[in-house]
Amino acid sequence: MRRRTTAQALAQRSRIVLECAEGHSIMEVSRRLRVAPDTVRTWRRRFLEHGLDGLSDESRPGVPRKITDADVERVIVKTLEEAPKNATHWSTRSMAAATGMSQSAVSRIWRAFALAPHRTQTFKLSTDPLFIDKVRDAVGLYLDPPEKALVLCVDEKSQIQALDRSQPVLPMMPGVPERRSHDYVRAGTTTLFAALEVATGKVIGSLHRRHRAVEFKKFLARLDKEVPADLGVHLILDNYATHKTPEVKKWLLAHPRFHLHFTPTSSSWLNLVERWFAELTQKKLGRGVHRSVQALERDIRAWLTDWNEHPRPFIWTKTADEILDKVAAYCHRISDSGH
Repeated sequence: MRRRTTAQALAQRSRIVLECAEGHSIMEVSRRLRVAPDTVRTWRRRFLEHGLDGLSDESRPGVPRKITDADVERVIVKTLEEAPKNATHWSTRSMAAATGMSQSAVSRIWRAFALAPHRTQTFKLSTDPLFIDKVRDAVGLYLDPPEKALVLCVDEKSQIQALDRSQPVLPMMPGVPERRSHDYVRAGTTTLFAALEVATGKVIGSLHRRHRAVEFKKFLARLDKEVPADLGVHLILDNYATHKTPEVKKWLLAHPRFHLHFTPTSSSWLNLVERWFAELTQKKLGRGVHRSVQALERDIRAWLTDWNEHPRPFIWTKTADEILDKVAAYCHRISDSGH
C-alpha cells in the first residue's frame, strides 16, 4: 500500500482489506475511506476467497479475435516477397485491398513487425582492391596518430552556390516557421579547400573560384606555411584526379614531410572533414541568402574564423576491425554482391 509504484486502485483495495482486518465494520470502513459500502463488501469478499490475487482486476470479456496468425503471416509474406501490380511498393490501402483486411489492421501488423514499405535507404560498397589496407591506414591515423606529426583531413567542397531567393524570406513568428520561396537566383559558385586537424578540430581553409590541381597546389603551399616546420604532415584525402597530377607529385617530392593517405574509392565517410562540411552546410549554407559570390565567401570566412576560436574535434571511435566486420556482414546479407 505504501509503495510509490503501486497503482492507486490496488492501493485503495489494500487499504480496505487492512481496515477490515483491524475489526472495523463495513460502514465504518466506507466512511473512513470515503468509498461506497458495496465497494468495501466486494473487495473484502474477494480477498477472503482468493487472497492477494483477488485484489487484481479480473480479465474482462471482449470481442473475439478476428485476425488469426495465418492472416498475420499472409500479410508479412506478401509484404516481403511480393509487389503490387501497379506500384513499386505496398501501401496500407493497397495491402488491405489485396488481403481483404482493414487498413488499420495492416498498419498494426506492420508496426508490430517493424515493416515500412514506404521507406528506403541507399548504400554504396567500395570496389577498391586496396579497401582493407586503406581503411586500416586511415583509422590507424585517427586512433593512434604518429609522434611529432600532424594529421589533417583534406578535401574540397566544390561548387558552393551563392543563392538569392526570388522573394524575400519571411521571418519566423509564433506558430509559423520561417518561410522562403523554393526558386532562387544563382549568382555564381566558389570552392572551399579545407584541412581539419584531427587532434584539435582546428580547420585551415582557402577559397578559390576554380577547382584544379593549380588551386590544390596553392592550398598545399599554405598548409606548408601554417604547419610548424618541425612536424611531419599526414594528409587523409580522397582519390580525386587533382590530387594526383604530375605537378602535385613534383611538389610532394620537394616537400618530403608531407605524406598522403588516400581513402578507398566511394568511401568519403572515412574522411572526417566531410563531417565538418556537414556542419558548415547545416548551420550556414543551407538557409543562407547571398546576392554575390563575394558575400558568400565573406560568410564562409567569418564562419571559419568563429569555428577556430572554439574548435571542437570529431572523435573517431570505430576500429578498423569493427568497420571491416560490419562491411563483411552486409556483403553476406545482399545477394550477387561480387565481394
